[in-house]
Amino acid sequence: MPSFITIGELARRTGVKTSAIRFYEEKGLLQALRTSGNQRRFLRSDIRRVSFILIAQKLGLPLAEIERELARLPQGRTPSAQDWARISRSMRRAIEDQIAMLERTRDRLDGCIGCGCLSLAKCQLYNAEDVKGREGPGPRLVLAPD
Repeated sequence: MPSFITIGELARRTGVKTSAIRFYEEKGLLQALRTSGNQRRFLRSDIRRVSFILIAQKLGLPLAEIERELARLPQGRTPSAQDWARISRSMRRAIEDQIAMLERTRDRLDGCIGCGCLSLAKCQLYNAEDVKGREGPGPRLVLAPD
């Protein structure tokens, strides 16, 4: 039989404010059961779900992506190691893409600082004749893969 905890206990165990837990519930990231007095009760395993949300947010994943991943987990039972491994595999590509973008940023920022101009409009090293400006807006050298 599942073990239930209050919203306050979930907040205490995860370090997340109750307002954030209610927000996660509203967004469909968590599912609370209601008592006859309309109080929220969460599965003890929701501690792991909230922890996952916090980690995914730290990685910069948008809530929509976090929601898609959490939808893969079973409702009403504690997720197994296999359930979490499946999510881990699916998230790996997004994390690797983010790491690659951060490495490009680091490597190109070093070059830009070394040049001293700090301007893509006149940079002769990375953007001679403002070629990147014709390709579209934004930090294209950093965000676009090689």
